[in-house]
Amino acid sequence: MAEGLLLQLGIAGPFNGSALHAGLLGLLGASSLLLGAAVGYWLRLPHSAVAGAMAFAAGVLLALVSFDLIERSYQAAGLLPTSIGFIGGVALFTGCNQLLIRSGGQHRKRSGCNPCERQTSSAGLAIALGTLLDGVPESFVVGVSTLGGGHQSALAVAAFFLANFPEALSSTAGMKQAGRTSAFIFGLWGGIVAASAAAAAVGHYVLAGDPGSGAALALGVAGGAIVAMVVDTMLPEATDDAHRFTGIVTAAGFLAAFILSRTLTGE
Repeated sequence: MAEGLLLQLGIAGPFNGSALHAGLLGLLGASSLLLGAAVGYWLRLPHSAVAGAMAFAAGVLLALVSFDLIERSYQAAGLLPTSIGFIGGVALFTGCNQLLIRSGGQHRKRSGCNPCERQTSSAGLAIALGTLLDGVPESFVVGVSTLGGGHQSALAVAAFFLANFPEALSSTAGMKQAGRTSAFIFGLWGGIVAASAAAAAVGHYVLAGDPGSGAALALGVAGGAIVAMVVDTMLPEATDDAHRFTGIVTAAGFLAAFILSRTLTGE
């Protein structure tokens, strides 16, 4: 079913299994960033709705890490490489994120007004780099997933497509309220979409010759980075105005991603 959809979109077929195929899938998964940015820029949504959407996306990503990335890493290489990769991913994201926080990029996914952004001259670059930091591990996963079969790549693309929309929606609403221009906002998201396609292609190309232990380590690193990203940048927005229902909405996103994974794998 997933491959049939990709064939209709022209994304699978003669290039299937290539770095170009992986890049196109990364492009598809990231394309919802532009959709979310458009909604966040031109529609004025209640803050509670934005927070709820972010909570749902957080649940989707946590489910993907739990039922797909870490499990596949463990099955391919065992407990130790998976653990090392996961801890390394957490440390790498956290370290980079701390550097960006000092430059004013800590609120890049908040839909509320961001006073730090207006007060820091380098905040625009920090937001751009922070958004890139958030998106690259996801797209790298898409590239690695193309090494393992159609259902694995389809699951990663679907999960990131679902998660990227509210991320861009919330971040765009905050950047607009903080005075960022439309050129900055859509240029940023367009660049992230392009970088996501490149990261997916690179992920496939680099690990095509080592789909076993190398891919397992990469999945572990990406899984750790995504978990750290969810906790550090998504949950603060998710709990800001919808805290009474955040657990329920996050659990709904988790369950939706789990059902999707079982449906695509046929298990």
